[in-house]
Amino acid sequence: MQPSSPFPRRSGTAEVSVRPARPGDAEAIARVQLVTWRTAYRSVLPAEVLDAWDAAAAADTWRAAVTSPPTPGHGVLVAVEQDAVVGFAAHGPAELGPGEASSPAGPSSEVAALLVEPRWGRRGHGSRLLAAVTDLARADGTARLQVWLPEQDVVSAGFFESAGWGPDGWVRTLDTGGAPLREVRWHTLLEEGRT
Repeated sequence: MQPSSPFPRRSGTAEVSVRPARPGDAEAIARVQLVTWRTAYRSVLPAEVLDAWDAAAAADTWRAAVTSPPTPGHGVLVAVEQDAVVGFAAHGPAELGPGEASSPAGPSSEVAALLVEPRWGRRGHGSRLLAAVTDLARADGTARLQVWLPEQDVVSAGFFESAGWGPDGWVRTLDTGGAPLREVRWHTLLEEGRT
C-alpha cells in the first residue's frame, strides 16, 4: 500500500484556463479593465477618466472586439478561474509608428492589453494569457511581439522582462486629457521554443 499524498487531489474540470472570449464575457472584461485601471493606474490616468467610466459602453466595445474584430489577426482571450473571468488579453497586428520601418525579423503583432484583476494576481493567469497570445502569434507566422507600457508601470515591465521581453527603444506620449502619458515599447522575437 502506498502512503497517501500530502497534496489533496481535485477531481472534475480544470480550475484555471485561458480561452477565446465570448460575447457574454464583455461585461466581465470591462469590469476587469476598470478594477485594474483604478487599482494599478490611479496615479497614471486622470481621475476624471477613471471616475467617469461608462461600464455599458466599455462592455459594448469589448463585445464588438469579440464578435467583429477589425481583422482576422485580432482577438481577445480571457483567463478563467473556476467560472469567473479574472483577466484578459487583446492582441492584433502591430501598427508602425511614424518613420518606423517593418521589423527585419518579419511580421509583428501587438499585445494591446493584458490585464488580470489584482485580487486574482500571482496565480499564473498573466503568464497563461501571454503564453496563449504567443502560441497564436507563432501559428499565424508572427516573428515579433510588442506591447506599449506606461513608463511608470514597473510591475508590468517586470512581468514582461521575466518572460524574456525588453524595451526596443521606441517611446510615445499619449494625451489622456490630463498629464501626458509616456509609454515605452517592449518586444520579443518569437523563435522556435522561446518567447
